[in-house]
Amino acid sequence: MKTIRHLSLGLTFTLLLVTAAACVTETPTNSNSSSPSPSVSPSPTGTERSAVDVPVTLPVLDALLSDEAFRAQVKSQVALSDSEISQVQKIAADEVTKLRQANAEDQTGSAEESRQHAAEAIRGAVGEEKAKQLFALAQEYWVKGNEAPTADNSADATKTAGLNAIPKDTRVVVNIPAYRMDVFREGELVKSYKIGIGYPEFPLPTGMRKAQSIIFNPTWTPPDEPWVAKMKNISVGEKVEAGSKLNPLGPIKIPIGLPSLIHGGKSVAKLGTFASHGCVGLTTPQVQDFAKLLAQTSGTELSDTLIQSHLKDKTQTKVVKLGHAVPVELRYETIVAEDGKLHIYKDVYDQNSNTEENLRAVLQANGVRMEDLSEAERTQVLSALNAMSGHPQTEPAAKSPAMVPSSASAASPSIGKPEKKVAVAKAKPIAKNQKEVVIEIAALKGKGYPVTVNFDTGAGKPPALVAKSTR
Repeated sequence: MKTIRHLSLGLTFTLLLVTAAACVTETPTNSNSSSPSPSVSPSPTGTERSAVDVPVTLPVLDALLSDEAFRAQVKSQVALSDSEISQVQKIAADEVTKLRQANAEDQTGSAEESRQHAAEAIRGAVGEEKAKQLFALAQEYWVKGNEAPTADNSADATKTAGLNAIPKDTRVVVNIPAYRMDVFREGELVKSYKIGIGYPEFPLPTGMRKAQSIIFNPTWTPPDEPWVAKMKNISVGEKVEAGSKLNPLGPIKIPIGLPSLIHGGKSVAKLGTFASHGCVGLTTPQVQDFAKLLAQTSGTELSDTLIQSHLKDKTQTKVVKLGHAVPVELRYETIVAEDGKLHIYKDVYDQNSNTEENLRAVLQANGVRMEDLSEAERTQVLSALNAMSGHPQTEPAAKSPAMVPSSASAASPSIGKPEKKVAVAKAKPIAKNQKEVVIEIAALKGKGYPVTVNFDTGAGKPPALVAKSTR
């Protein structure tokens, strides 16, 4: 099976267990793609989106088209000819090479521009109708992670209903724009981690995945690509051992379905920002801690002694199969209520999620109406929605963004006329590159998603213990 192309030094997809690689599962299995494609829009209204508007970029297509099962479905369901598939593959591969040469991972690109570029390129190659079908299939395949049903029903639970929903079962929850990963055990949050997320060109998918194994000392085999030939100390097909500075995976990886992993090897500086190619990135200490907790959560014995034993000999790849598969829920929620506070995160993947419509839905999910907010609270919240959107509206320079409500804009189409302006003396101006705005909301006191517990920021300091919620 062909190794999947990737952008950065040592960061590449692959489909074989023996050639483990960055941000991809090793052994994808065929999945039934006859069911309707699920929507990834974070809008609570479930509004349908155009197939070419879903967050599938050319690098994502490049990864998917390297999977023989996906190519077979493209041929049968989209009716692309072999020459058309080759043409699409070349377009996607050329984009990956261009991004790699431009060091795109060091830049803050636009997810929306990447999607539009992909749509235009593929439409030009195969036409409007086939392009729509191809993107719809790619979206379904990408969201499902190419997972086939298993006999282990413990990981086949449907996604928790409702915004800001608190799981009642055992699962891992990743909220992408919050750069946060939580581990729940039987409905109780036991630990939180600060994470790195996929670049806009390689966005993390949303939906239900599952963790079924922990792989120690993963190796990396560089693909047969032109950009690899230009790399120093790297040869095509030559295995890069675990522990090498040229291996991007760190000491441990946990596959969660094509094309994503949870893996270590990241620096602390990469947490809370774009850091990977479709993966959840952790530091090495974090991933060791998470692997142990994941094993415990799944009823698998994995002591500190055993972990160190597995890691001691870096030439030996060890696979620990979990006793029970653990669901991994990938969310995209930019508006989150947490015990008296409303967290509004940057719309990092340009999903148009910071709208008044979504705000009202989040409030409603927590038993609060927009009308329950004070005028000052509404002023701050609407301004924050505008500032954290993908395309914030320019506000008058003489006014502080936190003192003026947002008006209708392309990014927040549902926000109506500006309300009466209210000066909020204690409100801080919202910086251009700010990733989060936190606003105190009296009506949300004691409501919402749980605050972080035993929060591991990757800084190496013991996490502060948080009292168990009595809600």
